Amino acid sequence: MKIDLIGPSYPFRGGISHYTTLLFKYLKENHTARFYSFKRQYPRFLFPGESDKDSSLAPLKENDARPVVDSMNPFSWLRTAAAVIKDKPDITLFPWWVVFWAPQFLTVILFLKLFSKTRILFVCHNVLEHEGHPLKYLISKWVLSSGDYFIVHSEEEKERLVHTIGEREIRVCFHPTYEIFNVGGISQSQARAALGIAEEHVLLFFGFIRDYKGLKYLLKAMPGILTKLDTRLLIAGEIWEGKEFYLKLIDELELNDKVTIIDRYIRNEELPHYFCASDLVVLPYVSVTGSGLVQLAFGFEKPVVVSKIGALSEVVRDRKTGFLVSPESPSEITEAVVDFFSHCSREDMLGAVKADKGRFAWDTLVKTIASFVDTS
Repeated sequence: MKIDLIGPSYPFRGGISHYTTLLFKYLKENHTARFYSFKRQYPRFLFPGESDKDSSLAPLKENDARPVVDSMNPFSWLRTAAAVIKDKPDITLFPWWVVFWAPQFLTVILFLKLFSKTRILFVCHNVLEHEGHPLKYLISKWVLSSGDYFIVHSEEEKERLVHTIGEREIRVCFHPTYEIFNVGGISQSQARAALGIAEEHVLLFFGFIRDYKGLKYLLKAMPGILTKLDTRLLIAGEIWEGKEFYLKLIDELELNDKVTIIDRYIRNEELPHYFCASDLVVLPYVSVTGSGLVQLAFGFEKPVVVSKIGALSEVVRDRKTGFLVSPESPSEITEAVVDFFSHCSREDMLGAVKADKGRFAWDTLVKTIASFVDTS
């Protein structure tokens, strides 16, 4: 089968870039695949972080990626469409996550529908953005309505997609696991020594920080955790919103001696230190669609504490591979963390995380993509 993929890759950072890069890597193992990646992603004024470029010394990249799509140059969109038309793929695949990409994708899709027989497949990381708005809803509906096939990563997102564009050929396939970063053979003691951690227990909150990530509820849970456990909380990721709020909350809760903040992009080669040093990854989201960070934790064979919402409640098996807690509930976070360290069999939970890796294989995603054409 011939499959063309349009999406971000190195030199751009972040989960979507890693996802599309790995997807291409696995697609080309069994199919004829071409990857049209981005030459420019976001204008500087639209990106809330320090930079959208990946500063990793060991970047995740594919040499066969063709950096041609410039978000601000319509001629590059036309050149991309012309290249795909020339390829004559069975499927052209687009990731969907923010409405910024509506003009670019719609332009390419318009020309593909006029001058080729390729089928359009959207992999929906977010059917609708976290920060909702009626205009964003209408734009998302407009773009997604141009698709022929759809993959979502949870049943909840499938329902949201059906509500947005009606019944279509939609398949649910869990977000695959990021095992590729678990390299180097770093032991927990080595990782903690490198990070200067002396506490017996370590919690990790990872990823860029915005309000919907729910970090404040984890911070509010920490005093209760500290009354029972000698614990260090690592907060590793660039703070995009509310830095002064979090610093003030940490001070008010008297957590300065037990919380470490690494307020910057965590490069690929640094990931093993933070995940290997931790015992438990805590992701107390208020809203969520996909589960990329859960799959990063699972890639490092770490159990998780997550909110009982969206894809998280579908991929995490409660008290098996992690803990499901109510959103916005510091008391339930405290209870889960204390339960993990005091009562649960950590060996059994680690074994369950390892055993579950087969549920989240990249090959399963590739087979799901191919199945749209195989059965049509």
